[in-house]
Amino acid sequence: MLPLGVHAQNGSKIPKPSADTSKTDSKAVRHSLFTGAGYGSNMIYLGSTISKNQPYGYYNISYGFRNQLYASASAVHLSGTDPFFAFYIGALNFSHVINSWLDISAGIYRYQVPRSLTDTLFSNFTFGDITIGLDWNLLYSKLSVGGLFSEENQVYFQFRNSRYFKTPEFFKGKANISFDPYANLLFGKLIKVETTAETSVVISSPGRKWRQNYHSQGTSTITSTSERIGIMEVDFGLPVAFNMDFMTIEAELSYVLPLYNDHIYQSPKGLIFMLSGIFRIF
Repeated sequence: MLPLGVHAQNGSKIPKPSADTSKTDSKAVRHSLFTGAGYGSNMIYLGSTISKNQPYGYYNISYGFRNQLYASASAVHLSGTDPFFAFYIGALNFSHVINSWLDISAGIYRYQVPRSLTDTLFSNFTFGDITIGLDWNLLYSKLSVGGLFSEENQVYFQFRNSRYFKTPEFFKGKANISFDPYANLLFGKLIKVETTAETSVVISSPGRKWRQNYHSQGTSTITSTSERIGIMEVDFGLPVAFNMDFMTIEAELSYVLPLYNDHIYQSPKGLIFMLSGIFRIF
């Protein structure tokens, strides 16, 4: 999944404020301000857990210009972690609808960790991506190319298919419920490591040096390594949202299936739950 869930892979499942497509698509709102908060059972990002398999909570504030340019800041809390906010996420996103079947978007994201937690969680890093979206009527497809800038730089690809639909409006035309089931493939660098004891496939996790951590696990001497681009992760999800003019409440259940056997970063697998609320201030 990319960062901030700018759907999304999103990374880390903090939704973009323009979630209420039923109410905002046709309006050229010049300025808008949103606030939001949420909870997730695990934060999965680029094939690994950056919350160390812990539940997380977050607070977010976002500014939008003409429903195309968004700047946002989020503070993330992990239970039992000191300081209270374990890391911060800053994001800048731009999206543009070219016609009824084609749209483009781009984003840059900064993950900032207090110095006292860099050894426990990860080092600071930046991620940027460019996305092309195609609407086939029955399916909406997204192809994203992203670059990670951290201790070890690398490129990621994401291919996602989804099907957005919603109920008829109720509450006198002021609300609806929307569904956006999706299937997602994440591609990245897989590293085949051969040692005197075993052969395994590892990944370069965001903000961490795999060689350093590999040796810190007490692994035997590395005899050879090789790299290739391959499928890192498959995930499926069902976001369900209650939408009104001034707010969106969304719950999502997803299943993550990693396709590598990294024993260093303990590839996350299984069900993940997220609940979020986004509120329009103006």
